[in-house]
Amino acid sequence: MRDAATGGVARLTAADIGLRRTRQREAILGTLGDCRDFASARDLHTLLSAAGASIGLTTVYRALHDLERAELVDVVRDESGGRYYRQRSATGHRHYLICRCCGLSRPVDTDVVERWAERLAADSGFAHIEHTLELAGVCADCLPAVTDGASPCRQASHNPGDSPTCRD
Repeated sequence: MRDAATGGVARLTAADIGLRRTRQREAILGTLGDCRDFASARDLHTLLSAAGASIGLTTVYRALHDLERAELVDVVRDESGGRYYRQRSATGHRHYLICRCCGLSRPVDTDVVERWAERLAADSGFAHIEHTLELAGVCADCLPAVTDGASPCRQASHNPGDSPTCRD
């Protein structure tokens, strides 16, 4: 969620999502809110540990699952099925174009997809239709390396031990 006054991400608390307030959940929400791009559970665990938080990886996974069910995070998957999380904006569900190399993510206008899903629900009699749209490519900064025949780079935030792009 974006804070209109600062342009930054508004801080969520466990109470905001109807969960019991715990030190671990608050730390996970704060760290996730600082990440500019998508981050894995391992990325978040590494960041939390580096900040001195005593939290297990299983707790991080559980909290992210709760956040996803509460529709407060957007989730994308990589080629191998790994899940990456980003705090959902105040405007709701978004779709992203993600660089396969560096992990740069940009929200894209997918109003046509949203309208199609709504029409499909109305026409079919189905309710609560969910959909996934994942778009991946190579950003302008990574393109020269890929074009020159270099093997495609990998997202730093998708490698264990590397940290995602987060604000200080």
